[in-house]
Amino acid sequence: MSNPQSKIQNPKSKIGYYPGCALHGSSNDYEKSIRACLEVLGVQLKELDDWICCGATAAHSLNHTLAVALPARNLGIAERDGFDEVFAPCPMCSMELLKARQCMTDDEALRKQISDIVEVNVEGRAEVINLIQLLMKAGVDRLREAVKKPLEHISAACYYGCLLTRPPKVVKFDDCERPRSMETIIEALGARTVEWNYATECCGAGMTMAAESTVLDLSNKILRNAADHGANCIVVACPMCHVNLDMKQPDIDRAFGVEHGMMVYYLSDLVGLALGLDKKQLGIDRHFVVLDPKPVPQPVAAED
Repeated sequence: MSNPQSKIQNPKSKIGYYPGCALHGSSNDYEKSIRACLEVLGVQLKELDDWICCGATAAHSLNHTLAVALPARNLGIAERDGFDEVFAPCPMCSMELLKARQCMTDDEALRKQISDIVEVNVEGRAEVINLIQLLMKAGVDRLREAVKKPLEHISAACYYGCLLTRPPKVVKFDDCERPRSMETIIEALGARTVEWNYATECCGAGMTMAAESTVLDLSNKILRNAADHGANCIVVACPMCHVNLDMKQPDIDRAFGVEHGMMVYYLSDLVGLALGLDKKQLGIDRHFVVLDPKPVPQPVAAED
């Protein structure tokens, strides 16, 4: 895709990209959004050759060694091919990669065992980064300078969910209870962000099929709290969160007799819109809820 916007040069010519199962499947609109906005920013992704599933929510409950080996193989592939950084836009995937990296760093015998199992030498030196970190590395000031269409109509509730910042000793990203990195990026796009109560609460994650009523209840509370605190959209950086808040929103409305009408954006969607891309280029037209966020009243400054 060719874009007229000037490009921001990233210090790294290419970054290893681990899409995981979701971004090539049910959440391929997320990948479309990421690739579109990163192209404008001059960030090049190189998908890891012959990557495999990280094990997600199942492997650790069945076999500890397997739970480490699956994500470790992807780290080994990245290191073998010369990548110092691995971009994993799914928080579940990035957490599993980080957990495997820490396990092998803490246990040399396990590292050697895992390397033998996956038939790739895994050193655990490749840095694993999420979408927020990638955008921060590209540079908030550079991002601000590249804005073509300031998002002045946006009043966003930044939703981190339960995986982006946890477990804190493994992820080591932002404040696990009161993160602010997503707000920093969105405010650089000319938008406002709101203070609210559910930024790091769980939406039910991968329980959409197994415990739908729980997911609907949790997600309803998130949507309601965002609106109650003045948000006209929710912003996520997780495919599972997007499924529960966007795809399940009609089910939530029916279950609770409400009509949220809350637009749920991926962070890359808002970045892309601010950089001048349109909804179709970003895959926003493929969301289940596609509405223009309603303007919210600007706060009135107190008189002296």
